[in-house]
Amino acid sequence: MTLGAQIAWDDTILPFQLDKADVRGRVARVDGVLDTVLSQHNYPAPIEDLVAEAALLTAMIGQTLKLRWRLSLQVRGKGAARLVATDYYAPAEEGAPARIRAWASYDAERLELDQEGFGQIGEGYLAIIIDQGEGMQPYQGITPIAGKSLSDCAEAYFAQSEQLPTRFSTAFGRSILAGQEERWRAGGVMLQHMPKASPHAQGGATGDDGLLHARDLVEGDDAENWNRANVLLDTVEELELIGPSVHPTDLLLRLFNEEDPRVYDPQRIEFGCSCSEDKVRQSLSIYSARDIATMTTDDGEVTADCQFCGAHYVLDPKTVGFEAEKSGTDDGDAQ
Repeated sequence: MTLGAQIAWDDTILPFQLDKADVRGRVARVDGVLDTVLSQHNYPAPIEDLVAEAALLTAMIGQTLKLRWRLSLQVRGKGAARLVATDYYAPAEEGAPARIRAWASYDAERLELDQEGFGQIGEGYLAIIIDQGEGMQPYQGITPIAGKSLSDCAEAYFAQSEQLPTRFSTAFGRSILAGQEERWRAGGVMLQHMPKASPHAQGGATGDDGLLHARDLVEGDDAENWNRANVLLDTVEELELIGPSVHPTDLLLRLFNEEDPRVYDPQRIEFGCSCSEDKVRQSLSIYSARDIATMTTDDGEVTADCQFCGAHYVLDPKTVGFEAEKSGTDDGDAQ
């Protein structure tokens, strides 16, 4: 792949369909976006891996939905890795990029640096929240933490909550290309059986912890087609997923040539945060002047930091809260 082609496919989601197998999917490359997300914080390696996988999954899942605003993926646990939160913002208009942001919270004293991140979530759950914008009721679905990865949890979510057989194959990590600096790269393939009118489990749940598995939702020709597509995906190599030498369309042909793959227009993604001074002021509007006084620093300022992008807001305490002075509401600065 030439450098120009490599750059063209960085930070893209390529939708596709396998006509013979009645399966749709996504090929994802998340590179500069992931670098930006992880550069906002100095995470330990196990937490970096969790954030990388969560951001990659969010990119693929978000692009499958006809969103008007935001899809959020949250992983909450009782272990050292306490929270991973990601947001996918749908394109504001035709041809515009989608936006992704992510961050994590963890207990540094309990974290085992030589252990992989997923095992340090402990008991907990994965949630997907779909927010269609003002005036619409958000949808939330959850599934317990189970399996060996966040990808396993996401597959269980779709089987349990949506009754849709779904499969993810992901790879992520730091890489160095000739003449370039070390950077994060991530790539993945998502397969999903086309929705049926009345999906239902055929013979009970066979997944981890008694959860439904994709194989529980298909039978007959559907099961044969689904299994065949999964066998083909099993042949993918990590280097093919994270590239940059393999073009996503070439990867689809290599994996699924006999399934008549059909590709659609790729979706660009970029890092993006929705924080703003107005939103900070809105969040503080429920507090009285006395409450605001307890939040005021010795320098006479109210400060707030965005966990996602690192923006630092400095506000005049007289201008925030429900007892704010109306004349000075534009005195705050974001640094």
